[in-house]
Amino acid sequence: MARIGSKEKIRNFLLANIGRVLDSREIQQASGGAGQYGRRLRELRDQEGWPILSHHDSTDLKPGQYLLRETPPEKSGVTLSPLISARLRAMVLDRNGFTCQMCGLTPGDIDPSTGRKARLHIGHIVDRSHGGKDELSNLRALCSTCNQGAKNITTEKPSLIWLLTQIRRAGIDEQRAVYDWLHNKLNSKG
Repeated sequence: MARIGSKEKIRNFLLANIGRVLDSREIQQASGGAGQYGRRLRELRDQEGWPILSHHDSTDLKPGQYLLRETPPEKSGVTLSPLISARLRAMVLDRNGFTCQMCGLTPGDIDPSTGRKARLHIGHIVDRSHGGKDELSNLRALCSTCNQGAKNITTEKPSLIWLLTQIRRAGIDEQRAVYDWLHNKLNSKG
C-alpha cells in the first residue's frame, strides 16, 4: 500500500472543509504532524493555484487561520519550476525599489484593501502557466493583494507614454496628488 504524504493529507483535509476557517493546529494534525505543513500549504496556494486565504489576505482571519474559500482548480498537468532563489528575489526587489509595481505600496504601508501592513512578493509578468520563466525580466514586486488578484491575468506594467498620457488627462487635483506621491516616494528612498 502506498504511503500518503503530508501534502496529500492536507489536500484531502482542505477539500473536506471548503469554506470553513481552519487553524494551523488542525492543519498540522491533518498532515500527520508534519513540521513543514506551512510549506505544503504555500505549495498548494502558489504552485497549484488553490484559493487558500490567510490573515495576510483577509482581515476576517487571525494569524494561524486559513480558509479554502472555494473548490480549487483541477490539476493542469503543468510542471512548475522550483521556487525563485533568494538572490533573484533580492535583485527584483532592489530593481523595483521595494515597491509594488501595480499599486505602489511599500512594505509596512497599510493596504487599504485589507487594513494590514503590506508585504511584498515576487510575481510573474507572464505567469508560469502561460509559459513565463523565472528570470529577472519576467518578475516584479507585488504586494499580497495585487499578487493574489494578478494570478494568470495581468499583463506587463504600463509604458511611460501611457502613464504620462493618463496624468496629462487628469484634473489638476489628481496631478498634484501624483506629484506629491512621487515627491514623497523619491525623497524618502534617499
